Amino acid sequence: MSLFLWLVPLVIATSFLSGIFGMAGGMILMGVLVATMSVPTAMVLHAITQISANGWRAMLLYKHIRWRICLRYIAGLTVAALLFGFIRFIPSRPLVLMVLGLLPFISLALPPNIAPQADKRYGAEICGLLNGSVQFIAGVSGPLLDLFFVRSMMDRREVVATKAICQSLAHAAKLVYFGTLAGMAELELDTIIIVVSIAAAAGGTTMSRFVLERMSDTQFRRWTRAIILMIGTVFFIQGVFTLARTGF
Repeated sequence: MSLFLWLVPLVIATSFLSGIFGMAGGMILMGVLVATMSVPTAMVLHAITQISANGWRAMLLYKHIRWRICLRYIAGLTVAALLFGFIRFIPSRPLVLMVLGLLPFISLALPPNIAPQADKRYGAEICGLLNGSVQFIAGVSGPLLDLFFVRSMMDRREVVATKAICQSLAHAAKLVYFGTLAGMAELELDTIIIVVSIAAAAGGTTMSRFVLERMSDTQFRRWTRAIILMIGTVFFIQGVFTLARTGF
């Protein structure tokens, strides 16, 4: 019962945030889950909620999805899935938190003339490869994915809708990896937790659409950067303290 008292509001709030910016909420959810559960359990539950939230977001904004980019993204994601399926890597809690913290700064550090774009040649394929790889290491790759979209010529609805499809695919690959390929038999989850989490994710995502429609593209990009940098700082510090206390 105590799990529901904080999990349901957390999933609703983070899905609401991700529904507006196409990211950030998943980072917060992953940070909390990995701090309270085993890494494989956190990865699986996070994948389930994020597939639900991103999938529902894509349905709400399906007219704005750039399907060509999504198909190219799948090619890169497939390569990443095959690679990690071969090496069968399970990250530690400190590593997850530190990568979560560094991602926003890495994504914003690249100058505009070097940063790849999803709507340019090979951009979506590289995005799928890198985004998928980081998913298997940190469980979240929103800031990295945003790097390929935020400087593109797409408007905020196209960005959020197309990213929702890409994120759904990446989280599905993560779910398969940690649920079966990683060989983790006991995931500390029951059906009720999964069903309630899915419903909460859909609810938070639905509410976010009203805010997204009233936000300008300029506000969208400004708030996205500020929020992910703040979240990244908190998680990196948390990761460092966890590493100092428990080691890798």
